[in-house]
Amino acid sequence: MIIGVGIDVAEIERFGAALERTPQMAERLFLESELTLPSGERRGIASLAARFAAKEAVAKALGAPGNLHWADAEVYVEESGQPRLRVRGTVAARAAELGVRHWHVSLSHDAGVASAVVIAEG
Repeated sequence: MIIGVGIDVAEIERFGAALERTPQMAERLFLESELTLPSGERRGIASLAARFAAKEAVAKALGAPGNLHWADAEVYVEESGQPRLRVRGTVAARAAELGVRHWHVSLSHDAGVASAVVIAEG
């Protein structure tokens, strides 16, 4: 059963400019594992913008409560390249309240825009 669906878009250039103006913002939004590629290189702005959109989409799928912490939703990629979502803390608590047992996430970026769709399934 679908409990919630969230979608969000982020303008890549605008998101990158925000990170430049406020460098500590990246540490508030992302875990270290989200900021770096498996090779150890820093992840590109388009990829980070898509992850930010996914975090926004998670909040929307959960009814947009105001007490969620950004780092409590982690976007990671399986060896196959498929994006996945790992939740903890405030996000896991809200998901448990609603009966969420499985997450589906899709990320994309093209033409200057990053997007994400998240489905919360019970």
